Amino acid sequence: MASPSVSVPPVTVSVVSHGQWALVEPLLAQLSHWCAPHIAQVLLTVNRPEPGIRLPPLAFPLTRIDNDTARGFGANHNAAFAQCRTPWFLVLNPDIRLDRDVLAAMLEQARPDAGLLAPRIREPGKPAPEPYRDLLTPLELLRKRRAGHRAPPAPAWVAGMFMLLRREAFAQLHGFDKRYFMYCEDFDLCARLRLAGWQLQVTPGVEVLHEAQRASNSSLRPLAWHLGSLARVWTSGAFWRYRRLLAV
Repeated sequence: MASPSVSVPPVTVSVVSHGQWALVEPLLAQLSHWCAPHIAQVLLTVNRPEPGIRLPPLAFPLTRIDNDTARGFGANHNAAFAQCRTPWFLVLNPDIRLDRDVLAAMLEQARPDAGLLAPRIREPGKPAPEPYRDLLTPLELLRKRRAGHRAPPAPAWVAGMFMLLRREAFAQLHGFDKRYFMYCEDFDLCARLRLAGWQLQVTPGVEVLHEAQRASNSSLRPLAWHLGSLARVWTSGAFWRYRRLLAV
C-alpha cells in the first residue's frame, strides 16, 4: 500500500537581525502562533555578532545563519533564498507585527501572474493603511510630503518590509541587486519584476503592523546609504524602462 502524501508548507521565511533580537523574538512568536501551517522553515540571519539570542519553542523549523561580516539587505536575503525549496519566499522585516493569519488569504488569492504578494501596511497611531507608492522620482518624494497628496490607484512598488515572492519569479531575476547595500533594492526588484512580465498584487483586507524603525532619519550613515541608493536607482536602466512602462 502506498504511503499517504505529506503536504509541505508552501512558504520559506527570511528574517535578518542587525542587533535586533528584541524585535525578532516577538515576530517569531507571532509567526508561530498565527502562520505556522504555511511555513516550511524560517531562515534567521544574524548579520553581526549578537549575544543573548535564545530561541523560543516554535511550531516550525528555524535555521540560524551567522555572518562573518555584515552584508546588505539584498545580499542577506539572496543568501537565504539559496536554501528555499518552497514555492514562496517571504522577506520579512523584524519590526513587522501580526495579529492574525495573513498568509492564508494571500496564498488563496494569489493570481498566476503575481510575482510578488503584499499586504497593506499600517503604522501605530494611524487610522488608515499606508497609501500605495507611486514611481520613485525626486518629484514624487517632494509631493508625498505635502497635504492633499493623491496616491496612485495601484502600487508602482511595495516596500521590502513584507514581500511574499513567488520562487520562480525571484529566481528568474537572480534576487535583489546586491549593489544596493541598503534602501531602494525593493523598488528596483519591483521594477524588474514588472519589466519581466510579473505583477505586484496587494491582497485586499489583509493588513500588518509596521513598528517603523527609520534609521535614515536619525543617523548620518544610513542617510548616506539612502541617498546613494536613490542616485543608483535614478541612473539605472531598469528605472527608465519601468517609467516608460507605467506611462503606457
